[in-house]
Amino acid sequence: MLMEDAELLEAVARQDQSAMASLFDKYSRLVYSIALRVLREPDLAEDVMQEVLLQVWRQPGGFVAQRGSLGAWLAVVARNRSIDVIRRRSHLTPLEDMVLPEPRNLQRAVEENHLMDQVRVAVETLPGEQQSPLHMAYFEGLTHTEISERTGTPLGTVKTRIRTALATVRRALEQ
Repeated sequence: MLMEDAELLEAVARQDQSAMASLFDKYSRLVYSIALRVLREPDLAEDVMQEVLLQVWRQPGGFVAQRGSLGAWLAVVARNRSIDVIRRRSHLTPLEDMVLPEPRNLQRAVEENHLMDQVRVAVETLPGEQQSPLHMAYFEGLTHTEISERTGTPLGTVKTRIRTALATVRRALEQ
């Protein structure tokens, strides 16, 4: 059973480790990707990700739902924590000379990353006979006819599998 963010945070406040594991699974890639974009060093980005999520474990009440989504809040915290790391590490380079991601686009990037993660998970759960033609059509740019020829599958079957796969992904995104 998937819990909503508010339920997860309530369970984390009760020190429920499985809720924290679910929250980690849901948001660790997002926090890591923001930190990596700012820091450009995987080890430092991983440290920031752990710090940010540990902060949620220690102070789950730090997030105020009325101010926005949990994912957007975590992204901002990750960005700010990453900038702090840069400031601590760069005694010689002034912060003004460093290139940082545009903060106005951060929420959009967070939402796009979250959407892409949802799509990726939905596609990974599709049966192989739907996943393969969908991948060929959208990631390799093949037409339905080319997919049919490449796989030896009747054209109508290819179209049905792709249509069914897209409907399944759409339903997963609407949940």
